[in-house]
Amino acid sequence: MLKSALHYSHDLLAQVVQPGNWVIDATVGNGHDTLFLAELVGKTGRVIGFDVQKIAIQRTTERLEDANLSQRCALHTKGHETIDELVPFEQLIHAAVFNLGYLPNSDKEVITQAQTTLTALKAIMKRLAPGGRIVVVVYYGHPGGLEEKNHVQQFAETLPQSDYNVLQYGFINQKNNPPYLLCIEKKRTKNAR
Repeated sequence: MLKSALHYSHDLLAQVVQPGNWVIDATVGNGHDTLFLAELVGKTGRVIGFDVQKIAIQRTTERLEDANLSQRCALHTKGHETIDELVPFEQLIHAAVFNLGYLPNSDKEVITQAQTTLTALKAIMKRLAPGGRIVVVVYYGHPGGLEEKNHVQQFAETLPQSDYNVLQYGFINQKNNPPYLLCIEKKRTKNAR
């Protein structure tokens, strides 16, 4: 069976994340991606996680502690637009993941926003290692979701082909605005930092 956008996101991340890498979970949510990334980076790597909701950080902390992986992670109860403040510019990031929309089983009024998502994407791209990937799972079937989808899609479509590969993956015959995935991969070029 074909994988959902969410499940395929893990394949794309696992292909590039190595032990010792630094990675970002830009929307911690319930901690599934954070835990997955913590396993990939190993004992010497680092996962930096962001979420504006305390309940998300709490659930993720519990998930990481249960797996004995919390020491590999730094979680921030802040929006992902604060990456420039919290991640040193010189620190290479090998992967990042976003799940746009709202935290499942919580307040559906608290959603990711186009402006902050684009700010975070740009901050990560300045630090993205050659061959690194940013995976964005786009949920847009909620109020405000279509606006964010359109802005993020337009941003991804305008990235220069000489520097980035951009993949779009998703089902086109499903009802109710199925989520889809965008993957931004930084090309390995002579001028890459």
